[in-house]
Amino acid sequence: MTRSLGSVAIAAVFLLPGLATAADWPEFRGPQAQGHATGSGYPLTWSETEHVAWKTAIPGLGWSSPVVVGKQIWLTTGVDEGKSLRAVCVDRDSGAVLHDVEVIRLDDPGKIHRKNSHASPTPIVEGDRVYVHFGAHGTGCVSTDGKLLWSTKLEYEHRHGPGGSPVLYHDLLIVSCDGTDVQYVVALDKRTGKERWKSSREGRMAYSTPLLINVDGQDQLVSTGGDAVIAYEPATGNEIWRVRYDGYSLVPRPVVGHGMIYVCTGYDHPWLYAIRLGGKGDVTDTHVAWKLDDNVPLNPSPLLVGDQLYLVSDKGILTCRDARSGDELWRQRLGGNYSAAPVLAEGRIYIGDEDGKTFVLAPGVEYQELAINQLDGRTLATPAFVDGVIYLRSDTHLYRIENR
Repeated sequence: MTRSLGSVAIAAVFLLPGLATAADWPEFRGPQAQGHATGSGYPLTWSETEHVAWKTAIPGLGWSSPVVVGKQIWLTTGVDEGKSLRAVCVDRDSGAVLHDVEVIRLDDPGKIHRKNSHASPTPIVEGDRVYVHFGAHGTGCVSTDGKLLWSTKLEYEHRHGPGGSPVLYHDLLIVSCDGTDVQYVVALDKRTGKERWKSSREGRMAYSTPLLINVDGQDQLVSTGGDAVIAYEPATGNEIWRVRYDGYSLVPRPVVGHGMIYVCTGYDHPWLYAIRLGGKGDVTDTHVAWKLDDNVPLNPSPLLVGDQLYLVSDKGILTCRDARSGDELWRQRLGGNYSAAPVLAEGRIYIGDEDGKTFVLAPGVEYQELAINQLDGRTLATPAFVDGVIYLRSDTHLYRIENR
């Protein structure tokens, strides 16, 4: 682990207000985009025969997370080997499919990584609109009553398939588009899909989801790209600060706390950077509080719980670290392979592997396992946790899991 020697004043940092009520899960990693659920009554144990209220088959394949607003659950899928990219709405209470809308039609979607799908970015819901993104295949908006309102295509080569999810800022839908050919962040008018601003950057391909924060009264859009993480003014696309590193194909979404933002750098040799916020320009040499390269995830996002930072590597090594210093508190080999991001719900940490297994742990300075649960099928999507219910997606079904 490496620590910087300089001292920098701690910035006042806040996550921007969420899109929906506390009883909703409107975007990737929940209401505040940090993997923290509100509410209580979440089940500790489940199986195919225990605590499953309903189980609905979802056609095709998609690794987007379910998002939940009101009585609706939205997710995306690719049917006919990705030639038909669709937005699917499921009734929250009954599990019935309410809407199945084709957003993009392709003659040849191309090849993707074996762990990916043509529908991996998570939708984002606001009011009566659902915004969906399929990487270079296209981006669109669907009404909550099942009508396609607009669609557009952002030009770049996503190579391994669609990755990062969009975010909303006032009247803008913002997407990171880091391809093998060009790299840029773009803001679309959320009402029409027309481009409002576009900020080009140099680096390598990436598949990450931006994070909206407020630092000392200034709104910032933090986007991890190939070889650098950059913070932009979300209204204009103007750059505020950047930190350089060596990495590409980034997937994890950053987390923020203690005046710092925690960023994973991707392939080939992943590092975790703890970056002090409040800087301007290139702050690589001044604002990196500490960094480490031990069991850093390539795909699962970190989880910050109080003073502890939890990292689960793709190969199933879970590490708990002091969030302020980076010091290791404990590590545990869970086994298996991991892509989904961990979630904190009702004082418990839920960590799912790629084969239907979910570990439930108590957060703290010692490893404490509470339960291990198993479902059928592959599970690479991060679940949604809403009002005591877990909505978990496999490669074939969407589950409603609750205490019954």
